[in-house]
Amino acid sequence: MPASATKSLRVAVLADSDTRWKWGALTAQRLAPAEAEVRLDGYLLRGRATPTARQLTEVGVRADSLREVTGVEFLRAMDEASYDVLVLALVGGGVQAMLHGLRAVRAGAGRRPVVVTGYVGVVYEKLADGLLLRHGADLVLANSRHDADRFRAVYEGVGADASAVTEVALPFLGGAPYAGEHEPYTVVFAAQPSVPDSRKDRTYLLDRLIEHARRHPEREVLLKLRSKPGEHTTHIEELPYQKLAQGRHLPANFRLVYGHMGEVLDRTDLLVTVSSTAALEALHRRIPTVVLTDLGVREVLGNHHFTGSGCLASWDQLDAGHRPVADEEWVARQGVAADGTYETAFDTARERIAKLLDRPGGLPPLTPYYTPETAPGYLPGILARHHLGPDGVPLPGAPAADKEPGPVRQIVRRAARGAYRHGVQRVAPVIRRMGEL
Repeated sequence: MPASATKSLRVAVLADSDTRWKWGALTAQRLAPAEAEVRLDGYLLRGRATPTARQLTEVGVRADSLREVTGVEFLRAMDEASYDVLVLALVGGGVQAMLHGLRAVRAGAGRRPVVVTGYVGVVYEKLADGLLLRHGADLVLANSRHDADRFRAVYEGVGADASAVTEVALPFLGGAPYAGEHEPYTVVFAAQPSVPDSRKDRTYLLDRLIEHARRHPEREVLLKLRSKPGEHTTHIEELPYQKLAQGRHLPANFRLVYGHMGEVLDRTDLLVTVSSTAALEALHRRIPTVVLTDLGVREVLGNHHFTGSGCLASWDQLDAGHRPVADEEWVARQGVAADGTYETAFDTARERIAKLLDRPGGLPPLTPYYTPETAPGYLPGILARHHLGPDGVPLPGAPAADKEPGPVRQIVRRAARGAYRHGVQRVAPVIRRMGEL
């Protein structure tokens, strides 16, 4: 039956962290026609950032099934199952490996799913590298007009097909528009796991946030945290703010909070960050938003992305009462759709998927830009990290269990993951400090 005639859609999402699961699952929901009955099967790629049960609950996205897999296990599942759409919510190397693996396992197998990939938020580093690793998917989603233009320029610049680039918006935007100040007036600092990355800079930001609370006792000042100690998200967090705050005398109007970002924004009067995607969520709701300049406007921080936004400011300015006003033209180009057009942001992507599903004879094989011929010194290493050979076929001895791991294997896996996180958050910083002596 043609896809346009059916009322059901079977979708799979493969994600490697909590934030990418959120992006992938919500993207899958946005891409489905309103009248379709959607079955969503989630796969979590086993690794250092595999989300915990708490993180999955906080994301708030429900799937009809959800299980943890290796890359090879996932490819086996794709060979055995029949999906209409597959969303790859992974780092670039993971996307590239799965594209080659899917090409190998589906060779001569007839119908395959429409493969979709993209980015969780602001793309401020490794633009060419990340994009070329995502090339080969049927749709490469760009979260804004600005990103769509950049993506096409990269692909066309290397002679790659740019037709997969499809403009959408971030799938998790929403919530009620800002209607005025709350009681008490609430300032929220949206923390990031790896920006900035030094103890000195993170301590500085924490000190300024605490000082802002002391200067404005009538305000509520919240430090919004992404994960609890021992958990990992998309990026490694070596120096959690919780740890830096331990032992300090904190003012009564200062609190550390977790939870869904949308719920925190419901009570926010001023959103402050270095470069978090939370800034775009706040701008979508027209909440006054500040991107800090205290540590400079630098590519390594990602705040350079916000030049021209009208949101750049320092803590000194905020302490003095500054309230930024976002530039409307800049906001419109960033896909936050504060003008009310968000509901139509995914229409083009839905139409493209429908046409691909209705294509006579099914879809052609996936054709990534990187091949053993175009990148013989780069591609094999990327594929090998996921136990795939240069042709995308699983290597001999690659882990591929057919059933859930037993109790002993689960305990060993949790212990190994815990040891890794201990090394990242405790041992690595000590070694780094010793090296600086």
